[in-house]
Amino acid sequence: MSAPTSSPWHAGWFDGARHVPSPNFGPRPTTDITLAVVHSISLPPGQYGGPEIEQLFTNALDWSAHPYFEQIRGAEVSAHFVIRRDGELIQFVSVLDRAWHAGKSSWQGRDNCNDYSVGIELEGLEDHPFEDAQYLRLAELIKSLSTTWPIANVAGHQHIAPGRKRDPGQAFDWPRLNALLGSSEGFPEASAPLA
Repeated sequence: MSAPTSSPWHAGWFDGARHVPSPNFGPRPTTDITLAVVHSISLPPGQYGGPEIEQLFTNALDWSAHPYFEQIRGAEVSAHFVIRRDGELIQFVSVLDRAWHAGKSSWQGRDNCNDYSVGIELEGLEDHPFEDAQYLRLAELIKSLSTTWPIANVAGHQHIAPGRKRDPGQAFDWPRLNALLGSSEGFPEASAPLA
């Protein structure tokens, strides 16, 4: 499904984001984009504001720059979007393409979430509260996505890969996201956190 010309979306790229194209993507096997997946990331863990996330997603990370990077050496990953602590929105992959963010995953009985989802990374750690600007930008982005593609659900990486992943984690406020999305928008409630 392509966006109308008056839309802020052009070939799957959002006008409201800074574009940093990643080589880590592939074709989608479906045009049925129905899920938004919320992640969290910081590189090195617990450090914010540096260039490392962008470097990782563009295969330019210096693996020797920090001891943690040895654990992820050679990783070729991406997400469609990253939302920085200050609310800055960066897009790495067109929504029309398949980003490499979910790994082995399943949602509501449907496997391979990368095939039909949009991956949104929040700069942060699982147990560290996220910033107001991030919630506002996330809700704005999900609303815009859902007006163009049939996004029916929002879930965390922890929900689509339980036991393997725990982001965005216990510090993420799902009721707050639900309130920002607003039932009057006609958007389904986001996933409840795991018990």
